[in-house]
Amino acid sequence: MSQGAARARRNEALLAYALLFPSLVFLGLFTYLPILRSFWFSLHDVMLGDPDIFWMGADNYLRLIDDHLFWKVFANTAFYTLTTIPLAVTVALLMAVALDSKLRGLAVYRSAFFYPVMIPSVAAGMVWVFLYAPGYGPINEALTALGLPRLDWLYDSAWALPAIVLMSIWKYSGYFMLILLAALKLVPSDLYEAARLDGVSAPQRLLHITIPLISPTLYFVIVIGILHSYQIFDYVYVMTQGGPADATNVLTFYIYQNGFQYQDIGYASTLANTLLVFVLALIGLLAATLGRRVHYLGER
Repeated sequence: MSQGAARARRNEALLAYALLFPSLVFLGLFTYLPILRSFWFSLHDVMLGDPDIFWMGADNYLRLIDDHLFWKVFANTAFYTLTTIPLAVTVALLMAVALDSKLRGLAVYRSAFFYPVMIPSVAAGMVWVFLYAPGYGPINEALTALGLPRLDWLYDSAWALPAIVLMSIWKYSGYFMLILLAALKLVPSDLYEAARLDGVSAPQRLLHITIPLISPTLYFVIVIGILHSYQIFDYVYVMTQGGPADATNVLTFYIYQNGFQYQDIGYASTLANTLLVFVLALIGLLAATLGRRVHYLGER
């Protein structure tokens, strides 16, 4: 390689690093440094506003194992994830397939399906509090009209978490639909025409053509959905405050409670680190299982 070419490559690399530097600084200050600081706090007895910090070692993690409320909160979070993500992705896929067909008034349907995504989370939570209201809520009025019993929804420990799951499906499906709809546009229409000529039904075309060809996007949507599900906080804060009887308490809200209500920063940091490790392990497991089944166009 000539000296001129080597100098050009070096200048190009320097320019790339110079352009990346502000983003790397921002990422380090607001992502990696807080993670390291959280790990350091988890090894100490740290109270909010108290300058005195005492070394505890692994005591906070041992306390976590014996914390029965933590395991209940963990189970609530797992239930929320395992129900919301499959249902929201399924609804989003069906909506995307419907919108990919030649429907009349397509723009109206697209706007209607995507509208929940544009509503601020707090506003959406307040709307659903009204919808779930035991005495006058429209959902209970509809149940009465159908001859079904009225439910207390957010005030019943058996129904409070499913109620938040239902609202989350309504909120997330439009976002997932938009991503999947973009992927559907890349599927060759010739495949569908050939399948129709061979007498393949619509469900079979969906199962054997559509899903395999958009599997990379489906995988991406599932990963994004899992990350969203473990960040749920605003809906719980607005709608239930973790109640009744901690039936809707999830890990992020439990972290908030310990850190800002009980002012125990050390234990809140321990919970946050545990959540981070669990999410990374879950994403790794997903990559090792579902990720291996993803079909990329051009691969043989």
